[in-house]
Amino acid sequence: MRELTYVARNRVEWREVPDPRLGSDAEAIVAPVAATSCDVDTAILAGHGFREPPFALGHECVARVVETGDAVTSVRPGDLVVVPWSINCGTCGPCSRGLTAHCDAVPHMAMYGAPIGGSWGGLFSDLVRVPWADAMLVPLPGDLDPVAMAAASDNWSLSWRLVAPHLKARPGARVLVVARGSIGLYVCDIARALGAGEVLYVDPHAGHRAIAREFGATTAETLEPVRHGFDIAVEATGRVDQLALAVTSLAPEGICESAGNHFRPGGLPLLDMYLTGVTLRIARDNVRGHIPDALALARSGRVDPRRVVSHVLEWERLPEALPEKHLKPVFVRTGV
Repeated sequence: MRELTYVARNRVEWREVPDPRLGSDAEAIVAPVAATSCDVDTAILAGHGFREPPFALGHECVARVVETGDAVTSVRPGDLVVVPWSINCGTCGPCSRGLTAHCDAVPHMAMYGAPIGGSWGGLFSDLVRVPWADAMLVPLPGDLDPVAMAAASDNWSLSWRLVAPHLKARPGARVLVVARGSIGLYVCDIARALGAGEVLYVDPHAGHRAIAREFGATTAETLEPVRHGFDIAVEATGRVDQLALAVTSLAPEGICESAGNHFRPGGLPLLDMYLTGVTLRIARDNVRGHIPDALALARSGRVDPRRVVSHVLEWERLPEALPEKHLKPVFVRTGV
């Protein structure tokens, strides 16, 4: 089989590797049918590597189950499933508390698409082994489009978690989204659907702002801090100055969720945060637990994740098209 492999900055290629095999009766083999890229892939391609190449890429996809072990009961061959980005057993202490990105059964940070917690392959591969299939795989409801939900492995479900629980606790909250792409746009759509009183989306990209306006957000190319302006802020830029903008725009006891990968150091206005009373969370997402809720919202018809998909491209085009700067490309395989 083939595995899309990162070999150098802005360069990926197909490489032949052995077909994955079931390692236990709790595992499954799946074939991605709609896979997409996210900010981690973009960062790797830009040279922010976690390890020297080569290594497999990709950690967001809807896949078709090809083979299951005898102990697997939740899915069967032929099913379409969401494959979470992180590897988790579902039963260890952290997993039992919902901390699936910190599973004790695997090395720290074990994930698809980046070899920083062992080598698990990537979801831009013809076939993928899924350990603990019953714990990890989530069946895709038949009325959902695999292309629209290719990001449910990470970005779509992460975006749900960034804003949905906070809006449930604070109905009508004012939401600031400081972003550079798909996560922020998903958040705009979800926040509007769940009753945010105001959504302001800040992004220098005119095309992204146009999509945000379609989701009912007001937009700005840049923004100066708005004192006590927002109850919830979401930052997804990877830039510390933009995180500082988000936290200094919060109302007293406001909440800031940072989904950015901050590869460069920087300073935050800690005294101002202290005086205002700010809750800041920066974390990899424990996505497995929110996938069902995020899928349920997608099924409700109140949101349109398909609108964020910028390009639908053939699977064979991955090596040439992935390094291109697209908002949210989805690579689709036919005949699987």
